[in-house]
Amino acid sequence: MKRKIPLFLLILLCGLAVQAQSKFTVSGTVKDKSTGEAMIGVLLRAAATGGTATGGAYSNEYGFYSITLPEGDYILRADYLGYDTVSTPVSLHQNQRLDVALLEKSTQVEDVIITSEKDDENVTQAQMGVTKLDMREINKVPVLFGERDVLKTMQLLPGVKSTGDGSGGLYVRGGESSQNLILLDEAPVYNAYHLLGFFSTFNSDAIKDVALYKGTAPAQYGGRLSSVIDVKMNEGNNQKYHVSGGIGIIASHLNVEGPIVKDKGSFLITGRRTYADVFLKLSPNPDFKDVKLYFYDVNLKANYAINDKNKLYLSGYLGRDQLGLSAFGINWGNKTATLRWNHLISSKWFSNTSAIYSDYSYEVGISGTSSDFSLTSGIQDFNLKQEFQYFATPKHTLRMGFQAIHHTVTPGQVTLSDTSSFQPPIVQDRSGVESAAFFAGEWAPATRLHVNYGVRVSMFNQLGGGDFYTFDAEGNVTDTTNYAAGKSIQNYINPEPRLSLSYTLGGSSSLKAAYTRNAQYLHMVSNATAANPTDVWVMSSQNVKAEVSDQVSVGYFKNFNDNMFEVSSELYYKQLYNQLDLRNGADIQANEFIEGELVSGIGRAYGLELFFKKKKGAFTGWVSYTLSRTERKIAQINDGNWYKAKQDALHDLSIVGMYDISKRVSVAGTFVYRTGNAVTFPTGKYYVDGQLQYLYTERNGYRMPAYHRMDISVTIEGKPRPKFENSWNFACYNVYGHQNPYSIDFQDDPNDPNKTQVVQTSLFRWVPSITYNFKF
Repeated sequence: MKRKIPLFLLILLCGLAVQAQSKFTVSGTVKDKSTGEAMIGVLLRAAATGGTATGGAYSNEYGFYSITLPEGDYILRADYLGYDTVSTPVSLHQNQRLDVALLEKSTQVEDVIITSEKDDENVTQAQMGVTKLDMREINKVPVLFGERDVLKTMQLLPGVKSTGDGSGGLYVRGGESSQNLILLDEAPVYNAYHLLGFFSTFNSDAIKDVALYKGTAPAQYGGRLSSVIDVKMNEGNNQKYHVSGGIGIIASHLNVEGPIVKDKGSFLITGRRTYADVFLKLSPNPDFKDVKLYFYDVNLKANYAINDKNKLYLSGYLGRDQLGLSAFGINWGNKTATLRWNHLISSKWFSNTSAIYSDYSYEVGISGTSSDFSLTSGIQDFNLKQEFQYFATPKHTLRMGFQAIHHTVTPGQVTLSDTSSFQPPIVQDRSGVESAAFFAGEWAPATRLHVNYGVRVSMFNQLGGGDFYTFDAEGNVTDTTNYAAGKSIQNYINPEPRLSLSYTLGGSSSLKAAYTRNAQYLHMVSNATAANPTDVWVMSSQNVKAEVSDQVSVGYFKNFNDNMFEVSSELYYKQLYNQLDLRNGADIQANEFIEGELVSGIGRAYGLELFFKKKKGAFTGWVSYTLSRTERKIAQINDGNWYKAKQDALHDLSIVGMYDISKRVSVAGTFVYRTGNAVTFPTGKYYVDGQLQYLYTERNGYRMPAYHRMDISVTIEGKPRPKFENSWNFACYNVYGHQNPYSIDFQDDPNDPNKTQVVQTSLFRWVPSITYNFKF
């Protein structure tokens, strides 16, 4: 008599049989064969030679990959645009270490642009609101003074808006410029601009990879509401020594790299300086003799492979600006350092441990008077981060870890000369610890469905010591309490879930949706219409709550004509809580009661982003358009009604075109148009003791004029020579000379005091530039 096997037992036995099948892992690192640089985002696929089993993975940000497959024989293929494909046979009967070296193609096919993602990555990846910038494109886009600039190129993307000429900062999806987390080799950069925003701190010679996340960053990032800009530096060539650089009419730069020990370690040193101050000293005008107007920056990086499983990295940045005229001067700058240890725990587990230092400071001084003084302010971080990656299966990768940052904020200290009788206010430093634990995963549960999920639990602990104040509704001090150094005063904790979904409709289109919550514990306070170096940072406290945002977004993405063209549309809505603004007439410099000058409420930002890009061929470029609104609602402002945030702009259009006339000559051009920022203008005037006073009623109730500009450039490559490359770049910023407003002031009409005249100040009409670049 035959006995039937129960269904549940049959399922169990089948499951055991599947689990019993032997599986092994092939893992390793992917490098550029000619330089030894680790390569990010290389696609590795394993195809069985005698069956149908396949698997694939991308190399991570350190070039590491891991693929687990059933026992058998495979062909491992490594693909990266602009590089020759490498295919290697693998006999997978035990775990294997297989490093891959790719060689850049000696000839271009259809002028393919090298990029860190595959042709249809924008369609298939689950992550929304992310853009990986191509350094070759950045090098072609015309910018002010001919300097290649990562952050200036970002302003040409949908959802990203400049704060304006003469000001540093980006507005991303309606967020404040201080709500962007800018990282250089994992170190926060608090002011990422030189010369009041005309240059970014990032020297393109030192940069390998740039990723922009517009509010939907993975869980390993946190601490800001609007975006993450993750910049990674080159490691240096571990095969040969190279020197490259450029000489321009306003700035020059130099890059030196080479092996410390061939195949095991390398170094990179880049430097840059402007020299406008040198030319000013040659002027016959005596007022220009003592003018200080320059910046310098230095990037350094070194790495050394201890063995196949351990590698050390050390990177740093130092930059400083000097701006002075006669007795007035201001200087500001950043210092960062990152010590990182990569450790391969096993063929599936990867560890990264980082110790990070960051310091931003500025000083404003007046000399040559009886009351010489200087005002200093800044923020300093000590940061420890531990991260693990687990390559569970070819379709499922996990990431987890923790981070702790000790912040010290100097809101503003005044130092006077010994002859001054004035007693300066004493503004105490503030400190706190920001920490987080995170868990995230990338999962492909079905052929057409890709999921990115995660949660970040962030915490903030405000610490003593010193005097801490309690304020009433009008901002007046009602109580003072002294806390010892290190004493816990106020704690915040915020769970921050993230989820992104991508469903592929066919071979070339997809629908995506995402939700993200972010929390921010450091806040920048400014009484200007745009970010500037003297803005003040404050941290969350008993009086200043943590900022929180919830963002939802949906989008449609499509490629066509063999991935030559890319189109996308994204809708987003962001709800913001505990948004800060200043009381009317607030004073923020060297103010020990600055928390009393702040008021808070809610905000909202929403918009539509459209993007079209041609990625291949002699002519490439893109068009981006953003339709958006950004509003605030705070009880103490505009009678508690909704009002426009200063960064609100209804329309933002960018057009970028690049054309290769020949192998040695290329031209590029950009056109930008955007609605002017919201601004507060006076609605009346009156006199007190003969002094003119203006009356202000509605906050941000007016608009600056619309901003528009066109730039062009021509690049001519030198004749090919053995071991030497060179090129000339000719560019013009603001070709048709439109006078965009930098500021608008109101003053009495000198011919009729009863009338008021409006005076607009503009910085540039047109700015030509010539730059010579070389490499040997």
